[in-house]
Amino acid sequence: MDQYLCVAPDVKLGKNVKLAKFINLYGCEVGDDTKIGAFVEIQKNSKVGKNCKISSHTFICEGVFIEDGVFVGHGVTFINDSYPRATTEEGQLQSEQDWKVEQTLVKSRASIGSGSTILSKVVIGENAIVGAGSVVTKDVPANAIVAGNPAKILRYITPEKTTA
Repeated sequence: MDQYLCVAPDVKLGKNVKLAKFINLYGCEVGDDTKIGAFVEIQKNSKVGKNCKISSHTFICEGVFIEDGVFVGHGVTFINDSYPRATTEEGQLQSEQDWKVEQTLVKSRASIGSGSTILSKVVIGENAIVGAGSVVTKDVPANAIVAGNPAKILRYITPEKTTA
C-alpha cells in the first residue's frame, strides 16, 4: 500500500485484487481478481465479489452486496436510505442508532452503466444491464436491459446463436 490508498485494517481483500490510487475502503470485503478504480469508496458492511470491475468515482455504501463478475461503470452511486435526514426529530445530528441500513443486491454478471444511481432495497438480477445515467428505483429482472429515470425495461437479453 502507499500514501495514496486508504485501506483500513478491517478490509478483507481477496487474492490478486488490483487497487488504483485515491480509494477509500473500510470494513468491507473485496473478492479475488477484482479491480477497483481511482476515487472509489466502499463502506463497511458491504461486499464486492470475485472478478468484478468497479470503475472510478463510484460510491458503494454500507449494505450493498455485489456478487461475482459484476461491472460497475464510472460514477455510479448506491443509496442505502429511502428517507435520509441529517437530524432527529429533536434537532440532534443523527447517529447510526437513528436509522436502519436498507440493503441492495447486484447479482452475478450484471452490468451497471456510468452515472447511474441505484436506490436502496432493490435487486439487480443476474446478467442484467443498467443503461448509463439510469435511476434504478425497483428490482431489475435477470437478463433485462433497463434505462431511464426511472429505469424501465427496454428488452431482454436473448442467447446468441453460436457457430462451430
